[in-house]
Amino acid sequence: MHGEMEDKCGIVGIHCSDDSKNVASFVYYCLYALQHRGQESAGIAAFNTENGLNHYCGMGLITDVFKDNEINHLPGSMAIGHVRYSTTGQSKIENSQPFVTDFGDGFIAMAHNGDIVNSAELKKELSSEGFYFKSDSDSEVICYMLKKEHYDNGKNVLEAIEAVCKKLVGSYALTILIDGELYGVRDPMGIKPLAVAKRDDEFILASETVAFDVINAEYIRDIVPGEVVYFEDDELKSHMLESAGKCKLSHCMFEYVYFARPDSTIDGINVYETRMNIGRQLHKLYPIDADVVIPVPDSSIPAAIGYSRASGIPYGEGLIKNRYVGRTFIMPTQEERELAVRLKLNPIKEAIKGKKIILIDDSIVRGTTSKQLLDLVKEAEPAEIHFLVGCPPVIAPCYYGVAMATKKELIAANYSVEEIQEQLKIDSLGYITLPALVEAIGMGEEKLCLGCLNEDYPTELPEGLEAETYYKP
Repeated sequence: MHGEMEDKCGIVGIHCSDDSKNVASFVYYCLYALQHRGQESAGIAAFNTENGLNHYCGMGLITDVFKDNEINHLPGSMAIGHVRYSTTGQSKIENSQPFVTDFGDGFIAMAHNGDIVNSAELKKELSSEGFYFKSDSDSEVICYMLKKEHYDNGKNVLEAIEAVCKKLVGSYALTILIDGELYGVRDPMGIKPLAVAKRDDEFILASETVAFDVINAEYIRDIVPGEVVYFEDDELKSHMLESAGKCKLSHCMFEYVYFARPDSTIDGINVYETRMNIGRQLHKLYPIDADVVIPVPDSSIPAAIGYSRASGIPYGEGLIKNRYVGRTFIMPTQEERELAVRLKLNPIKEAIKGKKIILIDDSIVRGTTSKQLLDLVKEAEPAEIHFLVGCPPVIAPCYYGVAMATKKELIAANYSVEEIQEQLKIDSLGYITLPALVEAIGMGEEKLCLGCLNEDYPTELPEGLEAETYYKP
């Protein structure tokens, strides 16, 4: 449910074989297309042989950060970019990415999407060896590990990446600039998405295919879980990590349910089609007699269309979203928090009054936003409210890059569906079932990460990483 969970980041990398070209502006447009993946900070690092590495990061949306021609001070035929929502590390400029540090005689810049669950342990080890940390992000940990393997242990870059990945537990999709070379890395479980495209003499790496569409690049393929890609002589080169193919695939189901833009295709599966399928599955499970099907905009629109088409019940816009509202900051009073919901959504009373409505949303996490939303809808005086949810009950936290909640804050971990319905004071409440969701996505259950739904996590969790204590603001 909107405002209750966020994905960590969106990442981009561009490699151009023509040294005279500057690609930072194209990274900017790609990041603009990925803005939904993070609105806290944004940054770009660019490299050319004459100027070396230049980078610029700031807090806020990409348009806020690069509003005064900063992009013109980032020359280079290679660049990486990042939009961030913090799951590890606080929301502050030191944690904005790409993270940049010296690397021998040159520099390394890295953009990371995911969460390393053993980062505290790795950081402690590095600190004891004299590494000084200026941020509390996982990316700094990975950069220092690469430095250590490359310089202290004499490994080449690919060998260093291999050695580091053996020690990382968790999720990671990375774009890395090292001394004028661009690398893309995807963890062996494939939790976070990463794909590659081509346009003229440029290769583009990005979290979602929508980033390619905006600059008219041609999608080539997804980076395989456990693959490192790099570019030589205008060719895409590949190196498979030793762990590739030995881990259980665990693609994040929330990419399909909520995070990714509906016009993206991830690991060969179209997100819009999946969300339409979720609506069809909800109709199979809950064939309700109603007057109108209404989505909670925007992520639930395809599911509501799917339900409407399957049921023959008209689709209607009953809630209008203010598209000029970004992330609302934490409001100090309850009155202001309720105002924030009203600022984002406003019911169309004429579309709701006296009608039996089916309201479709993507998920319920804490339940607080759902309650405020339903209170708004009730003011429009519907005859009945049937609330359907396109994600099964979220009963456990995510440890792989989704800032969700602690277990004690998750409404479905503490109450039954009947009790939640009672708390929300609605006529019916229906969640999609896990088998129905898996069918809607069209990927076998064994290839998905469903840890937040069934507590079957794809990795061992370090001792002391308790569900109740994990949440990092």
